[in-house]
Amino acid sequence: MTEETLSFQAEVSRLLDIVTHSLYSEKEIFLRELISNASDACDRVRYAALTEPALTADDPELRIIIQVDKDAGTLSVIDNGVGMDRADLVENLGTIARSGTTEFLSRVTGDGRNDLSMIGQFGVGFYASFMVADHVDVFTRKAGDAQGWHWRSSGHGNFTVAEADDVPRGTRVTLTLKADDKEYLEESRISHIIKTYSDHIAFPIRFGTGDDAKSLNLASAVWTRPKSELDADAYKEFYHHVAHAFDEPWMTVHWRAEGMIEYTGLLFVPTSKPFDLFDPKRAHQVKLYVRRVFITQGAEGLIPPYLRFLRGVVDSEDLPLNVSREMLQNNPMLAKLRSGITKRVLSDLLKKAEDAEAREPYAAFWNNFGAVVKEGLYEDFENRDTLLKLVRFRSSRVDGLVSLAEYVERAKDGQDEIYFITGDDVTSLARSPQLEGFRAKDVEVLLLTDPVDEFWIPLVQTYAEKPFKSVTRGDISLDKIAKPGGTGDADGTEPDAAAPAAGVDNLVALLKVTLKDAVKDVRTSDRLTDSAVCLVAAEGDMDMHLERLLRQHQQFSGTEAKRILEINPRHALVRTLSGLAGESGASEVLDDAAWLLLDQARILEGEPLPDPVAFTRRLSGLVERGLTAGA
Repeated sequence: MTEETLSFQAEVSRLLDIVTHSLYSEKEIFLRELISNASDACDRVRYAALTEPALTADDPELRIIIQVDKDAGTLSVIDNGVGMDRADLVENLGTIARSGTTEFLSRVTGDGRNDLSMIGQFGVGFYASFMVADHVDVFTRKAGDAQGWHWRSSGHGNFTVAEADDVPRGTRVTLTLKADDKEYLEESRISHIIKTYSDHIAFPIRFGTGDDAKSLNLASAVWTRPKSELDADAYKEFYHHVAHAFDEPWMTVHWRAEGMIEYTGLLFVPTSKPFDLFDPKRAHQVKLYVRRVFITQGAEGLIPPYLRFLRGVVDSEDLPLNVSREMLQNNPMLAKLRSGITKRVLSDLLKKAEDAEAREPYAAFWNNFGAVVKEGLYEDFENRDTLLKLVRFRSSRVDGLVSLAEYVERAKDGQDEIYFITGDDVTSLARSPQLEGFRAKDVEVLLLTDPVDEFWIPLVQTYAEKPFKSVTRGDISLDKIAKPGGTGDADGTEPDAAAPAAGVDNLVALLKVTLKDAVKDVRTSDRLTDSAVCLVAAEGDMDMHLERLLRQHQQFSGTEAKRILEINPRHALVRTLSGLAGESGASEVLDDAAWLLLDQARILEGEPLPDPVAFTRRLSGLVERGLTAGA
């Protein structure tokens, strides 16, 4: 086969440019990334050899070797792992087939420090080589194949692939270093980098070959070592390896379970939100080992989907060593592992959540992963009570995040429900007219902006014996709650408050007739104090925000529910219209006003206007009449 020249995927070219210009102060991590990839390759061939021993029979001692050639200016990272064939080379080194790539690239700013944080969420792996290399050569042969391959690129848009003879099993990555980066040819520099970043690698890393080869790492699985032997830096570097990340772990959970089942877990919660967090597959990235032998990554059923942000390893003593990925799905031991892992992680999260001194760090965690954790409220009944202690919300009453326990503690005398409103963003919800009556009585309302909120609340229903209640429901009543200071009646009516408009009943009747085909009902409202109108859902009807959400995602096939139009009988506009309702010859004005009130309520609710042309015509007509009368 002749040499082929192929083009990098556009995203790869962009990523190479970002890495080259954003990581200039972190160049040494290229070696960490290459060694991490080599370790993964050794893990994979060791697992494959469990059922196909011939794959490693010719060279069973798995290892990673670092070689330098000072005359040629090259540094090589060599492993005898699983290796690659041509298709693997093109896919792994020419494309980025992962969720979140487009979002990642769109958020890059050109600010090196900011982009470094972004890269930490995305990872760069092999492409970090081009920070220090003029060009990179990869020689590789896949375990079980006879044909070797040679990949070569300078990182400037193209790469070549050609057959290669006499290539041993595994992969050799050779970097021809740039003139300013010859320091990476020095043994002392390489040794320091490996001690700093890769001491935890479970395979031996050696400098050179033959009798002069020197061991550069401990070559023991980190998770098997006592916690007393591990410091924060050791955990951090293992997290970088296992997560292929640059950020620091927000929380580390390291424990050994003994009893009916025995396993070790070393799991991390990232500081930064991974870009694939909302991938529809909802797959986790935790690695499963059996007695220190890597089995698979992302084993279905090991980690609940709502904890998919976890990174790390779980090492079982009880699963059979030759378990296949297919057998895992039906293995009852996996369910026990999942239960134990989930309870331990939630327990450690709860300690953070209840630590008064960790309020701000926990808020940062919740802002990153709260929307995912809340999925557990409708998926994981067994742990729902713990999850309800973990959840946090924005509120109409205080800045920052509040817990359900804090909300209930602040509940007003006579308040029997936990009030909430759902929508697209906190700012819009805070201005919603449905909150006006609650704000007047200083009643706290939770502002929920995650789509998942529409689904867990109907299942959970109550907390601390108080039912959740949407303020957009038509059957809301605040009569039993007095205004702050104890003034006025229990229904909140102040002695000097404006009286309801005279003739408002006539206006309501007229609005019902005019809007009969567009609304379910028209009635006066106690929840409005500043706005003239609002829309609410009748009891039993779908919540307005949920219906809008389903329509946006083309998941709504039913007939759009009609809403109740509530009017504020004390509002100046309603008072004026109520006066007109008793006059003859005002029918045309009132007819236009009725539809304008409905359209105003739709706009406030974030609903599209069904007939913008008619809205504009009616509004222009009323403005013209007002200007004419004023003249």
